[in-house]
Amino acid sequence: MSLLKLRSLQVSIGPVKAVRDVSLSLEAGECRALVGESGCGKSVTAMTLLGLMPNAAKISAEEWWFAGRDMTQIKEREWRQLQGNQIAMIFQNPMTALDPTQTIGAQIAEPLRIHKGLSRREAKMRAIALLERLAIANPAQRAEQYPFEFSGGMLQRAMIAMAVVCEPELLIADEPTTALDVTVQAEVLSLLQEMRESSGTAMLFITHDLGVVAEIADSVSVMYAGQTVESGSLHDVFSREAHPYTQALKRAVPSLENPKPLEAIAGTPPDLRQPPSGCGFAARCSKRMAICEESPPLMSCGEDHLARCWLWHKDHPERWREAEAVSLLGGKL
Repeated sequence: MSLLKLRSLQVSIGPVKAVRDVSLSLEAGECRALVGESGCGKSVTAMTLLGLMPNAAKISAEEWWFAGRDMTQIKEREWRQLQGNQIAMIFQNPMTALDPTQTIGAQIAEPLRIHKGLSRREAKMRAIALLERLAIANPAQRAEQYPFEFSGGMLQRAMIAMAVVCEPELLIADEPTTALDVTVQAEVLSLLQEMRESSGTAMLFITHDLGVVAEIADSVSVMYAGQTVESGSLHDVFSREAHPYTQALKRAVPSLENPKPLEAIAGTPPDLRQPPSGCGFAARCSKRMAICEESPPLMSCGEDHLARCWLWHKDHPERWREAEAVSLLGGKL
């Protein structure tokens, strides 16, 4: 059984349908990248998985299981037992995620005291040992310092320490390398990979950087306009990309081996206060067909490879071919 199984997650915040249909799964020890441009719903999905959405948010899912537990049925007290313990998160900006009034060591030690029942001294020693493992020089001295005394790379390491100190089964990393320079980014990715392999922790890695995805992920889910539009192994999504949006993202990535002008994706994402009734990417898609006015489901385009595109409608392939011909003539089905 998968560690995490999520099917058709939907999240609305007031008039905004931030997440409209997200499905993904994670096995123990697997790293799945969640990819998409800003505003597509990646962080909202992550916050929902950690139970951090405000009470005003309306959340539903056809299926949502974690570690054999039906997450649609758990209570607030159960969420508090999971957060920072079985499920943990590395937030995007450690400068705002860390408490400026507490020392780094106290913040790393706190989950151990809450969830594992360790004494203040035991938790502090464990925090110092973890800082040392994360290549922080003089860890005992650094543990007594405050966030403003740390550099950006050191703060990110401290955030990683807080997230992994209780050895969670699922680690959610929300763009943990975005604000870092290339050298520090490589160090952070290496640390995450090492800790994942040593502990067997599953990781959901949220990013818009396809280069990072290629380095760390086993599988990939691509999001657009609040929906999963493609899902599969790293090889499938990178080498046999099936959705026009994934293809467009790949054309926008610079290559040293084959330098060429980058292709920007024309147009803008849809307004999720009034999302389109059909395919969310249709207005920006060069392969648009008349049938794209209908909303496509996720369809198989290979073993464990799915795409939300009518081009992969295998039950009625003649339908999309006819639709394409009609669309080229400027008509409708």
